[in-house]
This record gives sequence, structure tokens and C-alpha cells, in this order.
Amino acid sequence: MILIPAIDLKEGHCVRLRQGNMDETTVFSDDPVAMAGKWVDQGCGRLHLVDLDGAFKGEPINADVIEEISASFPDLEIQIGGGIRSIETVEAYLEAGVNYVIIGTMAVKRPEFVTQRCQERHGRNPRLGRGIRA
Repeated sequence: MILIPAIDLKEGHCVRLRQGNMDETTVFSDDPVAMAGKWVDQGCGRLHLVDLDGAFKGEPINADVIEEISASFPDLEIQIGGGIRSIETVEAYLEAGVNYVIIGTMAVKRPEFVTQRCQERHGRNPRLGRGIRA
């Protein structure tokens, strides 16, 4: 079994939403990099990040925080979701050191987006469940 801690990001803070409502937020930390460090100190090998602002706006909003976490913990595997709706966004995250991108909305609205991206990275017969990895 693999346990993957998660940090949801909203306006640069670590949060939880009440029943998915962006207006009902509990802030757990004002410092996502320090929170990632706490997980790393506890032995976490992979961290799941969600750009909630990005998910709702359809484009990355907290990319700077995600890049800072990646730079601060280069041995930590990072997977990111939220607002990933273009090849450019995928590439920017991979270039920033993110290991996995999670594509949700585009996978439902345009499944060929995922298939094309996986084929570019993994050849003719991608296994979509394996995801896009740097």
C-alpha cells in the first residue's frame, strides 16, 4: 500500500473545502512549503498537490507555490492536479520538477488530449493509468 499525503492549495494556503464549496474554507497553514517539509520529515516519498483555484478557474493559479515545493524537495515525487488543461501547462509542471500530472476535466471533455499527450511521452500504445511522467 502507498499512502500519499495531500495538500490542497487555495490563494497560496493549505486548505480544506467544506463539501467542495470554495466559500467554506478551513486554512490549515499559510506556508505550503513548510507543510510539505513536515510530510517529508515524516517519511513521505510522494506528495499529492491540488491547485483548487486552478481547478475552478481552468488554469494554474498556484504554480509558483508548486514550483517552490518542487525546488525545496528535489527527491520528493510530486503529483499535481487542478487547472491542467493545456500541453503548455503539462510541460511547465514537468519542467518545474513535478513527476506526475493529473488531468481531470480535459480527460472527460477531450479524452484525445490525454491519449495524445501519453503517446508523445510513451509511444504508440500508452497505458493511460500510468499517467504522464517526466
